[in-house]
Amino acid sequence: MSKIKAGGRDPRSNRGMTQLDDRYATRAVPRYTSYPTAPHFHAGIDGATYGQWLDTLAPDTRLSLYLHVPYCRTICAYCGCHTKGARRDEPVIAYADALLREIDLVADRLGDRRPVVHIHWGGGTPSLLPRASFLALVAKMRARFRLEDGHEHAIELDPRTVTPQLVTTLKEAGITRASLGVQDFDLEVQTAIGRVQPHEQVERAVALLRGVGITAINFDLMYGLPHQTVETIDETIRLTRAMGPGRIALFGYAHVPWFKKHQRLIDEEALPGTEERIRLADHARETLVAAGYEAIGLDHFALPDDSMAIMHRDGTLRRNFQGYTTDTADALIGLGCSSIGLLPQGYVQNMPDIGGWQRAIDAGLLPIAKGIALDDDDRARAEIIERLMTDHEADIDAIAAKHGFTPAHFAEAFEALQEMVADGLVEQKGAHVAITDTGQRYARVAAAAFDAYLARGTARHSVAV
Repeated sequence: MSKIKAGGRDPRSNRGMTQLDDRYATRAVPRYTSYPTAPHFHAGIDGATYGQWLDTLAPDTRLSLYLHVPYCRTICAYCGCHTKGARRDEPVIAYADALLREIDLVADRLGDRRPVVHIHWGGGTPSLLPRASFLALVAKMRARFRLEDGHEHAIELDPRTVTPQLVTTLKEAGITRASLGVQDFDLEVQTAIGRVQPHEQVERAVALLRGVGITAINFDLMYGLPHQTVETIDETIRLTRAMGPGRIALFGYAHVPWFKKHQRLIDEEALPGTEERIRLADHARETLVAAGYEAIGLDHFALPDDSMAIMHRDGTLRRNFQGYTTDTADALIGLGCSSIGLLPQGYVQNMPDIGGWQRAIDAGLLPIAKGIALDDDDRARAEIIERLMTDHEADIDAIAAKHGFTPAHFAEAFEALQEMVADGLVEQKGAHVAITDTGQRYARVAAAAFDAYLARGTARHSVAV
């Protein structure tokens, strides 16, 4: 596989703006946390369909549970998540009560004690759930599902909300991994994105978590933010490395004010241009690798002894709506408004508005707004895209045969890749496709060659780099 070694130098660094960047970096393509991607979900898949899919799920199917909590105390200007502000606890408590009932609705269709190997709380800020509500939800999951030994139980945290009382609750709930939203430690950058959290505050949050035995820590960092420079990134990575998180996600800020209106609060004049954005991304990547992290796919990094790095080396890493993941479950159950689930039959997405989601649950209905059923072509393309996005290579011959096709079925995709082959970004030997070191920054563009839906869609996507 074409991987950057820990401590090595990323050959893409210091290239500056090139003709390749002109042609590829600004292409608008999906992030491929699913295939087909969410813009292609449709209302023809509803709660009744989902119920039938749950009814027929094999008893030994290993499950992953995702619980979405769409509330924050304040909304950060850069945020692309599905969330809303809540200064009082009452709406959060009411939401948790509905979430308890949704768990029952799903478990009633599945039957009690289905095996669960992974739980993830996202948002929003799931730690805004009051202690009683949070522990009630955990108790409900333990009652209705069989939590397997060694299961990972992860939560996304705003460092500003981490207190001694919270970490005690998280430990009691069985949380094993915490992901902290850091973004950048520079005060000017933090002020511009509406999320001021001094380094000392994050450091205290990490110490509190480790103090109760939650030692698996992730940091989320970002590049492409307003007023961000190579110097702010250097300082952010220096402070990050001193705290020693096992994993780091380095996301490119997606400025989509037509979709997330609060992003209009960000001064577009302060955002880096395309050339500078690429320079920031390359510099951050090179600096993280030099600091001892292994580069994982498009935008993740992990210390060599972390399970994510191990699975990456083994070629078994997965990608889903949380990005790169060690979650090996056979099916994902999405709980909470807007959450997405994946069963062998297809994708489902819950109603995005809290009121509609709650009313459906109150009526005893699975609160599905849309989804898409998968066929063999979808599954084959999804596997190809996942391997290109995680391993930067795919054995099309083997994947095609697994799903009942020959490589000729993907002739149009091979043709679409020829521009990247000619530019030295992709290597193709027979039906084996590999993204070169130089091409890794454009992995999403290479994956898009296998996307049969992209040309028919009208959705707007973020730029490739």
